[in-house]
Amino acid sequence: MADARPTAPAAAPVPPTPPVPLSALLARDDLALRQLAGPIGPDVVIHWAHTSEMADPFPYLLGGELLLTAGVQFPDAPSPDAFFDSYVARVVAAGGAALGFGLAPVHDSVPDALVTACATHGLPLLEVPPGTTFSGVARAVWQLMAQARLAELRRVTEAQQSLAAAAAHADPVPSVLRRLAQRLGGHAVLYGPDGTGIAAAGQAPASAVTEALRNLAAVVRPATPPGQAQTGQAQTGRAQTRHAPPGKATTAPAGPAPARPASATDTADGVHLSAYALGSGEGFVLGVAAGRREGGDHTIASVGAVLLSLLTGEHHSGAGAARSSALVRLLLGAAPEEVAPLLDTGDGTSGGTGDDTGDGTSGGERIVVHARPDRQTPDAVAAAALGTALGTPLVDLDPDGEVVRLLVPAGREPAPVPGWTLGVSAPAGPGGWPAADTQAARALARARATRVPLVRHGARPGLSELVPETAARAHAQALLAPLAAQPALTDTLRTWLSLHGSWDRTAVALGVHRNTVRQRVARGALLLGADLDDPDVRMELWFALRHS
Repeated sequence: MADARPTAPAAAPVPPTPPVPLSALLARDDLALRQLAGPIGPDVVIHWAHTSEMADPFPYLLGGELLLTAGVQFPDAPSPDAFFDSYVARVVAAGGAALGFGLAPVHDSVPDALVTACATHGLPLLEVPPGTTFSGVARAVWQLMAQARLAELRRVTEAQQSLAAAAAHADPVPSVLRRLAQRLGGHAVLYGPDGTGIAAAGQAPASAVTEALRNLAAVVRPATPPGQAQTGQAQTGRAQTRHAPPGKATTAPAGPAPARPASATDTADGVHLSAYALGSGEGFVLGVAAGRREGGDHTIASVGAVLLSLLTGEHHSGAGAARSSALVRLLLGAAPEEVAPLLDTGDGTSGGTGDDTGDGTSGGERIVVHARPDRQTPDAVAAAALGTALGTPLVDLDPDGEVVRLLVPAGREPAPVPGWTLGVSAPAGPGGWPAADTQAARALARARATRVPLVRHGARPGLSELVPETAARAHAQALLAPLAAQPALTDTLRTWLSLHGSWDRTAVALGVHRNTVRQRVARGALLLGADLDDPDVRMELWFALRHS
Protein backbone atom coordinates (compact mmCIF):
# COMPACT_ATOMS: atom_id res chain seq x y z
CA MET A 1 0.00 0.00 0.00
CA ALA A 2 1.40 3.35 -0.97
CA ASP A 3 2.53 5.71 1.74
CA ALA A 4 -0.04 8.52 1.92
CA ARG A 5 2.00 10.69 4.22
CA PRO A 6 3.04 14.17 2.95
CA THR A 7 6.38 14.29 1.20
CA ALA A 8 9.28 16.39 2.40
CA PRO A 9 9.53 19.91 1.02
CA ALA A 10 12.48 20.89 -1.15
CA ALA A 11 13.59 23.46 1.43
CA ALA A 12 12.13 24.23 4.81
CA PRO A 13 10.84 27.79 5.11
CA VAL A 14 12.40 30.15 7.64
CA PRO A 15 9.88 31.83 9.98
CA PRO A 16 9.99 35.64 10.10
CA THR A 17 11.10 35.69 13.72
CA PRO A 18 14.51 36.55 15.19
CA PRO A 19 16.65 33.44 15.66
CA VAL A 20 17.53 32.36 19.20
CA PRO A 21 20.82 30.48 19.68
CA LEU A 22 20.17 27.07 21.21
CA SER A 23 23.16 27.72 23.46
CA ALA A 24 21.26 30.66 25.04
CA LEU A 25 18.39 28.35 25.95
CA LEU A 26 20.78 25.78 27.38
CA ALA A 27 22.41 28.50 29.47
CA ARG A 28 19.17 29.15 31.36
CA ASP A 29 19.73 27.71 34.86
CA ASP A 30 16.00 27.77 35.62
CA LEU A 31 15.35 25.27 32.80
CA ALA A 32 18.23 22.86 33.50
CA LEU A 33 18.15 21.53 29.94
CA ARG A 34 20.85 19.11 28.82
CA GLN A 35 21.93 18.37 25.23
CA LEU A 36 22.40 14.68 24.50
CA ALA A 37 23.05 14.62 20.74
CA GLY A 38 23.35 16.71 17.64
CA PRO A 39 25.49 19.71 16.68
CA ILE A 40 26.32 22.52 19.08
CA GLY A 41 27.55 26.06 18.60
CA PRO A 42 26.28 29.58 17.88
CA ASP A 43 25.05 28.59 14.40
CA VAL A 44 22.40 26.26 15.87
CA VAL A 45 19.30 28.44 16.28
CA ILE A 46 15.58 28.03 16.90
CA HIS A 47 12.71 30.31 15.92
CA TRP A 48 10.00 29.10 18.29
CA ALA A 49 8.80 26.18 20.40
CA HIS A 50 5.99 23.74 19.62
CA THR A 51 4.57 20.76 21.54
CA SER A 52 3.28 17.67 19.73
CA GLU A 53 2.64 14.05 20.69
CA MET A 54 1.79 13.01 17.13
CA ALA A 55 3.56 9.96 15.73
CA ASP A 56 4.28 12.03 12.61
CA PRO A 57 4.50 15.77 13.41
CA PHE A 58 5.55 16.65 9.86
CA PRO A 59 2.21 18.23 8.76
CA TYR A 60 2.15 20.49 11.79
CA LEU A 61 5.63 22.00 11.64
CA LEU A 62 6.59 25.22 9.84
CA GLY A 63 10.35 24.92 10.25
CA GLY A 64 12.79 26.27 12.80
CA GLU A 65 10.93 24.88 15.83
CA LEU A 66 12.13 23.34 19.04
CA LEU A 67 9.74 20.38 19.05
CA LEU A 68 8.78 19.29 22.57
CA THR A 69 7.43 15.79 23.28
CA ALA A 70 6.98 13.51 26.26
CA GLY A 71 7.10 10.41 24.06
CA VAL A 72 3.45 9.43 24.52
CA GLN A 73 3.36 8.32 20.90
CA PHE A 74 6.55 6.27 21.07
CA PRO A 75 5.99 2.48 20.87
CA ASP A 76 6.99 0.19 23.69
CA ALA A 77 8.73 -2.39 21.55
CA PRO A 78 11.98 -4.36 21.89
CA SER A 79 13.43 -2.84 18.66
CA PRO A 80 12.17 0.71 18.20
CA ASP A 81 15.20 1.75 16.10
CA ALA A 82 13.28 1.88 12.84
CA PHE A 83 10.50 3.98 14.37
CA PHE A 84 12.84 6.52 15.94
CA ASP A 85 14.93 6.80 12.78
CA SER A 86 11.82 7.50 10.71
CA TYR A 87 10.46 9.92 13.34
CA VAL A 88 13.63 11.98 13.49
CA ALA A 89 13.99 11.95 9.71
CA ARG A 90 10.48 13.38 9.36
CA VAL A 91 11.23 16.14 11.91
CA VAL A 92 14.39 17.07 10.02
CA ALA A 93 12.53 17.01 6.69
CA ALA A 94 9.93 19.41 8.09
CA GLY A 95 12.68 21.84 9.08
CA GLY A 96 12.63 21.20 12.82
CA ALA A 97 15.60 22.86 14.51
CA ALA A 98 15.81 20.74 17.68
CA LEU A 99 13.94 18.09 19.70
CA GLY A 100 13.21 18.38 23.41
CA PHE A 101 12.30 15.14 25.23
CA GLY A 102 10.51 15.49 28.56
CA LEU A 103 11.19 13.00 31.35
CA ALA A 104 8.20 11.65 33.33
CA PRO A 105 5.46 10.75 33.46
CA VAL A 106 5.81 8.45 30.42
CA HIS A 107 9.58 7.82 30.26
CA ASP A 108 12.14 7.87 33.03
CA SER A 109 14.99 8.42 30.57
CA VAL A 110 15.56 9.36 26.99
CA PRO A 111 15.47 6.22 24.78
CA ASP A 112 18.91 5.28 23.50
CA ALA A 113 17.51 4.67 20.03
CA LEU A 114 16.25 8.27 19.93
CA VAL A 115 19.68 9.57 20.92
CA THR A 116 21.26 7.49 18.17
CA ALA A 117 18.74 8.63 15.55
CA CYS A 118 19.25 12.33 16.43
CA ALA A 119 23.02 11.92 16.23
CA THR A 120 22.67 10.20 12.86
CA HIS A 121 20.44 12.89 11.35
CA GLY A 122 22.23 15.84 12.99
CA LEU A 123 19.20 16.97 15.03
CA PRO A 124 20.00 18.54 18.43
CA LEU A 125 18.34 16.53 21.22
CA LEU A 126 17.62 18.12 24.60
CA GLU A 127 16.67 16.40 27.81
CA VAL A 128 13.90 18.26 29.69
CA PRO A 129 14.01 17.39 33.41
CA PRO A 130 10.80 16.53 35.30
CA GLY A 131 10.71 19.87 37.09
CA THR A 132 10.69 21.88 33.85
CA THR A 133 7.37 22.32 32.07
CA PHE A 134 7.02 22.62 28.34
CA SER A 135 5.20 25.93 28.81
CA GLY A 136 8.20 27.15 30.81
CA VAL A 137 10.51 26.22 27.94
CA ALA A 138 8.22 27.97 25.43
CA ARG A 139 8.09 31.08 27.61
CA ALA A 140 11.89 31.14 27.84
CA VAL A 141 12.10 30.90 24.03
CA TRP A 142 9.74 33.84 23.62
CA GLN A 143 11.68 35.87 26.17
CA LEU A 144 14.92 35.24 24.31
CA MET A 145 13.19 36.11 21.03
CA ALA A 146 12.01 39.43 22.51
CA GLN A 147 15.54 40.20 23.65
CA ALA A 148 16.90 39.29 20.20
CA ARG A 149 14.29 41.49 18.51
CA LEU A 150 15.13 44.42 20.77
CA ALA A 151 18.85 43.98 20.11
CA GLU A 152 18.16 43.79 16.36
CA LEU A 153 16.07 46.96 16.38
CA ARG A 154 18.71 48.77 18.40
CA ARG A 155 21.42 47.64 15.97
CA VAL A 156 19.39 48.75 12.95
CA THR A 157 18.59 52.13 14.54
CA GLU A 158 22.21 52.81 15.40
CA ALA A 159 23.26 51.79 11.88
CA GLN A 160 20.67 54.12 10.32
CA GLN A 161 21.93 57.05 12.37
CA SER A 162 25.54 56.21 11.57
CA LEU A 163 24.87 55.93 7.82
CA ALA A 164 22.91 59.19 7.78
CA ALA A 165 25.79 60.95 9.50
CA ALA A 166 28.22 59.48 6.95
CA ALA A 167 26.08 60.82 4.09
CA ALA A 168 26.64 64.35 5.43
CA HIS A 169 30.44 64.10 5.15
CA ALA A 170 32.42 65.97 2.52
CA ASP A 171 33.00 62.64 0.74
CA PRO A 172 29.53 61.13 1.25
CA VAL A 173 29.68 58.09 -1.02
CA PRO A 174 32.99 56.68 0.30
CA SER A 175 31.87 57.51 3.85
CA VAL A 176 28.58 55.63 3.48
CA LEU A 177 30.37 52.64 1.98
CA ARG A 178 32.95 52.60 4.79
CA ARG A 179 30.28 52.79 7.47
CA LEU A 180 28.19 50.12 5.74
CA ALA A 181 31.17 47.77 5.51
CA GLN A 182 31.87 48.31 9.22
CA ARG A 183 28.28 47.69 10.28
CA LEU A 184 27.93 44.54 8.19
CA GLY A 185 31.43 43.29 8.86
CA GLY A 186 32.27 42.83 5.20
CA HIS A 187 32.94 44.54 1.88
CA ALA A 188 30.72 47.16 0.20
CA VAL A 189 31.13 48.38 -3.36
CA LEU A 190 29.24 50.83 -5.60
CA TYR A 191 29.03 49.68 -9.24
CA GLY A 192 28.49 52.17 -12.04
CA PRO A 193 26.05 51.74 -14.92
CA ASP A 194 28.73 49.95 -16.95
CA GLY A 195 29.42 47.44 -14.17
CA THR A 196 32.75 48.86 -13.04
CA GLY A 197 33.41 49.54 -9.39
CA ILE A 198 33.30 53.29 -8.63
CA ALA A 199 34.08 53.15 -4.92
CA ALA A 200 34.56 50.39 -2.35
CA ALA A 201 35.23 49.96 1.34
CA GLY A 202 36.12 47.11 3.67
CA GLN A 203 38.47 44.22 3.12
CA ALA A 204 38.25 43.03 -0.46
CA PRO A 205 37.19 39.37 -0.78
CA ALA A 206 38.89 36.75 -2.90
CA SER A 207 38.84 37.23 -6.67
CA ALA A 208 36.24 34.47 -7.17
CA VAL A 209 33.91 36.13 -4.65
CA THR A 210 34.52 39.55 -6.22
CA GLU A 211 33.54 38.18 -9.63
CA ALA A 212 30.46 36.49 -8.20
CA LEU A 213 29.38 39.75 -6.59
CA ARG A 214 29.85 41.62 -9.88
CA ASN A 215 27.73 39.01 -11.65
CA LEU A 216 25.04 39.30 -8.97
CA ALA A 217 24.99 43.07 -9.48
CA ALA A 218 24.26 42.49 -13.16
CA VAL A 219 21.12 40.58 -12.15
CA VAL A 220 19.51 43.66 -10.61
CA ARG A 221 20.92 46.29 -12.99
CA PRO A 222 18.25 47.63 -15.40
CA ALA A 223 18.43 45.94 -18.80
CA THR A 224 17.96 49.23 -20.68
CA PRO A 225 21.01 51.52 -20.54
CA PRO A 226 20.49 54.72 -18.53
CA GLY A 227 18.66 57.42 -20.40
CA GLN A 228 18.24 55.26 -23.49
CA ALA A 229 14.70 55.04 -24.77
CA GLN A 230 13.50 52.01 -26.63
CA THR A 231 14.00 52.60 -30.30
CA GLY A 232 13.88 50.82 -33.60
CA GLN A 233 11.78 47.68 -33.70
CA ALA A 234 10.82 47.99 -30.07
CA GLN A 235 9.07 51.25 -30.87
CA THR A 236 7.41 50.17 -34.05
CA GLY A 237 6.11 46.91 -32.62
CA ARG A 238 7.93 44.71 -35.16
CA ALA A 239 9.47 41.42 -34.14
CA GLN A 240 12.92 41.26 -32.60
CA THR A 241 15.51 38.52 -32.88
CA ARG A 242 16.59 36.95 -29.60
CA HIS A 243 20.09 35.72 -28.94
CA ALA A 244 20.23 32.02 -29.82
CA PRO A 245 22.76 29.43 -30.99
CA PRO A 246 23.87 29.76 -34.63
CA GLY A 247 21.24 28.55 -37.01
CA LYS A 248 18.52 28.64 -34.38
CA ALA A 249 17.59 32.31 -34.24
CA THR A 250 14.05 32.87 -33.07
CA THR A 251 11.79 35.85 -33.12
CA ALA A 252 9.54 37.25 -30.49
CA PRO A 253 7.17 40.19 -30.38
CA ALA A 254 8.87 43.40 -29.42
CA GLY A 255 8.08 44.81 -26.04
CA PRO A 256 9.58 46.26 -22.89
CA ALA A 257 12.49 44.45 -21.27
CA PRO A 258 11.49 42.18 -18.37
CA ALA A 259 11.58 43.86 -14.98
CA ARG A 260 14.69 43.20 -12.94
CA PRO A 261 14.50 42.46 -9.21
CA ALA A 262 15.33 45.28 -6.85
CA SER A 263 17.68 43.05 -4.86
CA ALA A 264 19.29 39.64 -5.06
CA THR A 265 21.31 37.35 -2.79
CA ASP A 266 23.76 34.54 -3.35
CA THR A 267 26.61 32.70 -1.66
CA ALA A 268 30.14 32.15 -2.99
CA ASP A 269 32.84 30.23 -1.14
CA GLY A 270 30.90 30.59 2.10
CA VAL A 271 30.57 34.38 1.71
CA HIS A 272 27.07 35.88 1.69
CA LEU A 273 26.48 38.21 -1.26
CA SER A 274 23.78 40.84 -1.73
CA ALA A 275 23.08 43.31 -4.54
CA TYR A 276 20.68 46.28 -4.46
CA ALA A 277 19.61 48.34 -7.48
CA LEU A 278 19.72 52.02 -6.55
CA GLY A 279 16.53 53.97 -7.01
CA SER A 280 18.11 56.62 -9.23
CA GLY A 281 17.28 54.42 -12.23
CA GLU A 282 20.66 55.11 -13.80
CA GLY A 283 22.11 51.62 -13.40
CA PHE A 284 24.03 52.11 -10.14
CA VAL A 285 24.14 49.00 -7.93
CA LEU A 286 25.26 48.46 -4.33
CA GLY A 287 27.06 45.17 -3.72
CA VAL A 288 27.76 43.70 -0.26
CA ALA A 289 29.86 40.67 0.63
CA ALA A 290 29.95 39.48 4.26
CA GLY A 291 31.13 36.35 6.00
CA ARG A 292 27.97 36.16 8.08
CA ARG A 293 24.34 37.19 7.72
CA GLU A 294 22.54 38.39 10.81
CA GLY A 295 19.09 39.68 11.55
CA GLY A 296 18.77 43.28 10.41
CA ASP A 297 21.55 43.08 7.81
CA HIS A 298 19.08 43.39 4.94
CA THR A 299 17.48 46.44 6.54
CA ILE A 300 20.85 48.10 7.15
CA ALA A 301 21.98 47.45 3.58
CA SER A 302 18.65 48.79 2.29
CA VAL A 303 19.19 52.03 4.22
CA GLY A 304 22.61 52.32 2.64
CA ALA A 305 21.07 51.74 -0.80
CA VAL A 306 18.52 54.51 -0.23
CA LEU A 307 21.22 56.99 0.82
CA LEU A 308 23.39 56.08 -2.15
CA SER A 309 20.37 56.49 -4.43
CA LEU A 310 20.03 60.07 -3.19
CA LEU A 311 23.75 60.70 -3.64
CA THR A 312 23.79 59.27 -7.17
CA GLY A 313 20.68 60.98 -8.49
CA GLU A 314 19.82 61.29 -12.13
CA HIS A 315 22.33 64.03 -12.90
CA HIS A 316 25.04 62.07 -11.06
CA SER A 317 25.05 59.21 -13.53
CA GLY A 318 28.10 58.49 -15.66
CA ALA A 319 26.43 59.70 -18.86
CA GLY A 320 24.90 62.71 -17.12
CA ALA A 321 28.21 63.69 -15.54
CA ALA A 322 29.99 63.39 -18.89
CA ARG A 323 27.40 65.59 -20.62
CA SER A 324 27.56 68.11 -17.79
CA SER A 325 31.37 68.19 -17.86
CA ALA A 326 31.48 68.62 -21.65
CA LEU A 327 28.87 71.39 -21.47
CA VAL A 328 30.69 73.27 -18.71
CA ARG A 329 33.98 73.08 -20.60
CA LEU A 330 32.30 74.42 -23.69
CA LEU A 331 30.66 77.25 -21.78
CA LEU A 332 33.93 78.16 -20.10
CA GLY A 333 35.81 78.03 -23.41
CA ALA A 334 35.03 79.65 -26.75
CA ALA A 335 31.90 81.59 -27.65
CA PRO A 336 29.69 80.56 -24.72
CA GLU A 337 27.00 83.02 -25.76
CA GLU A 338 26.33 80.81 -28.77
CA VAL A 339 25.46 77.74 -26.71
CA ALA A 340 24.07 79.35 -23.57
CA PRO A 341 20.46 79.35 -24.91
CA LEU A 342 20.68 75.54 -25.09
CA LEU A 343 21.44 75.26 -21.39
CA ASP A 344 18.59 73.75 -19.40
CA THR A 345 19.60 72.51 -15.97
CA GLY A 346 16.19 71.23 -14.98
CA ASP A 347 16.31 73.35 -11.82
CA GLY A 348 13.92 75.99 -12.95
CA THR A 349 16.66 78.12 -14.49
CA SER A 350 17.72 78.77 -18.02
CA GLY A 351 21.10 79.70 -19.21
CA GLY A 352 19.71 81.66 -22.10
CA THR A 353 20.24 85.33 -22.73
CA GLY A 354 16.63 86.31 -22.22
CA ASP A 355 15.41 88.75 -19.65
CA ASP A 356 14.43 86.20 -17.02
CA THR A 357 16.25 83.07 -15.98
CA GLY A 358 13.70 81.91 -13.46
CA ASP A 359 16.14 82.24 -10.56
CA GLY A 360 15.79 85.89 -9.79
CA THR A 361 18.59 86.99 -12.09
CA SER A 362 18.54 88.56 -15.52
CA GLY A 363 20.60 87.97 -18.60
CA GLY A 364 21.47 84.37 -17.67
CA GLU A 365 24.00 85.41 -15.06
CA ARG A 366 25.85 82.65 -13.24
CA ILE A 367 28.64 82.26 -10.73
CA VAL A 368 31.71 80.14 -11.41
CA VAL A 369 32.99 78.18 -8.42
CA HIS A 370 36.36 76.44 -8.16
CA ALA A 371 36.67 73.90 -5.36
CA ARG A 372 39.30 71.59 -3.89
CA PRO A 373 38.71 69.04 -1.12
CA ASP A 374 40.72 69.49 2.06
CA ARG A 375 41.96 65.90 2.17
CA GLN A 376 41.35 63.36 -0.56
CA THR A 377 41.58 63.80 -4.33
CA PRO A 378 38.06 64.42 -5.68
CA ASP A 379 36.36 61.80 -7.84
CA ALA A 380 33.31 62.05 -10.08
CA VAL A 381 30.88 61.02 -7.36
CA ALA A 382 32.32 63.45 -4.79
CA ALA A 383 32.18 66.23 -7.40
CA ALA A 384 28.53 65.42 -8.13
CA ALA A 385 27.75 65.46 -4.40
CA LEU A 386 29.32 68.92 -4.17
CA GLY A 387 27.12 70.01 -7.06
CA THR A 388 24.09 68.83 -5.10
CA ALA A 389 25.22 70.81 -2.05
CA LEU A 390 25.59 73.97 -4.18
CA GLY A 391 22.37 73.39 -6.10
CA THR A 392 23.70 72.76 -9.58
CA PRO A 393 24.19 69.73 -11.83
CA LEU A 394 26.73 71.61 -13.97
CA VAL A 395 29.93 70.12 -12.58
CA ASP A 396 33.32 69.63 -14.21
CA LEU A 397 36.22 67.66 -12.73
CA ASP A 398 39.35 68.96 -14.42
CA PRO A 399 41.60 66.47 -16.27
CA ASP A 400 44.19 66.58 -13.48
CA GLY A 401 41.52 65.58 -10.95
CA GLU A 402 42.46 68.31 -8.45
CA VAL A 403 39.90 71.07 -8.98
CA VAL A 404 36.13 70.87 -9.41
CA ARG A 405 34.49 73.65 -11.42
CA LEU A 406 30.80 74.46 -11.16
CA LEU A 407 28.33 76.86 -12.74
CA VAL A 408 25.86 78.08 -10.11
CA PRO A 409 22.83 80.29 -10.79
CA ALA A 410 23.59 83.83 -9.63
CA GLY A 411 20.54 83.79 -7.36
CA ARG A 412 22.11 81.03 -5.23
CA GLU A 413 24.96 82.51 -3.29
CA PRO A 414 27.43 79.66 -2.55
CA ALA A 415 28.11 79.03 1.14
CA PRO A 416 31.06 77.16 2.67
CA VAL A 417 30.83 73.38 2.31
CA PRO A 418 32.48 71.26 5.03
CA GLY A 419 35.58 69.54 3.73
CA TRP A 420 35.99 71.81 0.69
CA THR A 421 37.84 75.06 -0.08
CA LEU A 422 35.93 77.28 -2.52
CA GLY A 423 36.79 80.20 -4.78
CA VAL A 424 33.75 82.11 -6.02
CA SER A 425 33.58 84.52 -8.94
CA ALA A 426 31.39 87.55 -9.36
CA PRO A 427 28.09 86.98 -11.23
CA ALA A 428 28.55 87.14 -14.99
CA GLY A 429 26.53 86.67 -18.14
CA PRO A 430 27.45 84.11 -20.83
CA GLY A 431 30.00 86.41 -22.44
CA GLY A 432 31.77 86.94 -19.13
CA TRP A 433 31.99 83.32 -17.99
CA PRO A 434 35.61 82.78 -19.10
CA ALA A 435 36.65 85.85 -17.10
CA ALA A 436 34.60 84.58 -14.16
CA ASP A 437 36.43 81.26 -14.45
CA THR A 438 39.71 83.14 -13.99
CA GLN A 439 38.25 85.04 -11.03
CA ALA A 440 37.19 81.80 -9.35
CA ALA A 441 40.63 80.24 -9.90
CA ARG A 442 42.34 83.23 -8.29
CA ALA A 443 39.85 83.27 -5.42
CA LEU A 444 40.51 79.57 -4.77
CA ALA A 445 44.27 80.16 -4.74
CA ARG A 446 43.77 82.95 -2.23
CA ALA A 447 41.47 80.81 -0.08
CA ARG A 448 44.02 77.99 0.07
CA ALA A 449 46.86 80.40 0.82
CA THR A 450 44.96 82.10 3.65
CA ARG A 451 43.46 78.80 4.88
CA VAL A 452 39.85 79.96 4.80
CA PRO A 453 36.95 77.82 3.47
CA LEU A 454 35.65 80.35 0.91
CA VAL A 455 36.89 83.49 -0.83
CA ARG A 456 34.74 85.58 -3.15
CA HIS A 457 36.05 87.73 -5.95
CA GLY A 458 35.81 91.36 -4.89
CA ALA A 459 33.16 93.20 -6.88
CA ARG A 460 33.27 96.49 -4.97
CA PRO A 461 33.69 99.57 -7.29
CA GLY A 462 37.16 101.12 -7.14
CA LEU A 463 39.30 103.83 -8.65
CA SER A 464 40.22 101.57 -11.55
CA GLU A 465 36.68 101.91 -12.86
CA LEU A 466 37.33 105.60 -13.51
CA VAL A 467 39.63 104.57 -16.37
CA PRO A 468 37.94 103.31 -19.54
CA GLU A 469 38.42 99.58 -20.00
CA THR A 470 40.11 99.96 -23.41
CA ALA A 471 42.60 102.46 -22.05
CA ALA A 472 43.25 100.29 -18.97
CA ARG A 473 43.94 97.22 -21.11
CA ALA A 474 46.25 99.16 -23.41
CA HIS A 475 48.21 100.49 -20.44
CA ALA A 476 48.41 97.00 -18.89
CA GLN A 477 49.61 95.48 -22.16
CA ALA A 478 52.35 98.06 -22.52
CA LEU A 479 53.49 97.83 -18.90
CA LEU A 480 53.55 94.02 -18.83
CA ALA A 481 55.02 93.54 -22.32
CA PRO A 482 58.42 92.38 -20.94
CA LEU A 483 56.58 89.47 -19.24
CA ALA A 484 54.44 88.46 -22.21
CA ALA A 485 56.59 85.45 -23.09
CA GLN A 486 56.72 84.19 -19.49
CA PRO A 487 53.17 83.73 -18.12
CA ALA A 488 54.52 81.97 -14.99
CA LEU A 489 56.12 85.25 -13.93
CA THR A 490 52.86 87.13 -14.48
CA ASP A 491 50.85 84.63 -12.42
CA THR A 492 53.44 84.65 -9.64
CA LEU A 493 53.49 88.44 -9.44
CA ARG A 494 49.69 88.60 -9.40
CA THR A 495 49.41 86.02 -6.60
CA TRP A 496 52.29 87.54 -4.63
CA LEU A 497 50.78 91.01 -4.72
CA SER A 498 47.28 89.69 -3.85
CA LEU A 499 48.78 88.08 -0.74
CA HIS A 500 50.60 91.24 0.36
CA GLY A 501 54.04 89.96 -0.60
CA SER A 502 53.90 86.77 1.51
CA TRP A 503 56.43 84.28 0.15
CA ASP A 504 55.02 81.29 2.04
CA ARG A 505 51.37 81.84 1.21
CA THR A 506 52.21 82.51 -2.44
CA ALA A 507 54.14 79.24 -2.55
CA VAL A 508 51.11 77.40 -1.12
CA ALA A 509 48.73 79.04 -3.57
CA LEU A 510 50.91 78.20 -6.58
CA GLY A 511 52.04 74.81 -5.34
CA VAL A 512 55.75 75.64 -5.67
CA HIS A 513 58.68 76.11 -3.31
CA ARG A 514 59.09 79.52 -1.63
CA ASN A 515 62.52 79.91 -3.24
CA THR A 516 60.88 79.52 -6.64
CA VAL A 517 58.53 82.37 -5.72
CA ARG A 518 61.49 84.57 -4.74
CA GLN A 519 63.30 83.81 -7.98
CA ARG A 520 60.25 84.54 -10.13
CA VAL A 521 59.45 87.81 -8.37
CA ALA A 522 63.06 88.96 -8.66
CA ARG A 523 63.16 87.98 -12.33
CA GLY A 524 59.88 89.82 -13.00
CA ALA A 525 61.10 92.96 -11.25
CA LEU A 526 64.30 92.85 -13.31
CA LEU A 527 62.46 92.50 -16.61
CA LEU A 528 60.03 95.29 -15.68
CA GLY A 529 62.79 97.51 -14.32
CA ALA A 530 60.60 98.14 -11.29
CA ASP A 531 61.30 98.53 -7.59
CA LEU A 532 58.71 96.29 -5.96
CA ASP A 533 59.50 97.75 -2.54
CA ASP A 534 57.87 101.01 -3.68
CA PRO A 535 54.11 100.93 -2.83
CA ASP A 536 53.30 103.20 -5.78
CA VAL A 537 55.00 100.74 -8.13
CA ARG A 538 53.14 97.85 -6.56
CA MET A 539 49.81 99.69 -6.94
CA GLU A 540 50.43 100.47 -10.60
CA LEU A 541 51.57 96.91 -11.28
CA TRP A 542 48.49 95.52 -9.51
CA PHE A 543 46.26 97.79 -11.62
CA ALA A 544 47.89 96.43 -14.78
CA LEU A 545 47.68 92.83 -13.67
CA ARG A 546 43.96 93.18 -12.94
CA HIS A 547 43.34 94.36 -16.48
CA SER A 548 45.65 91.94 -18.23
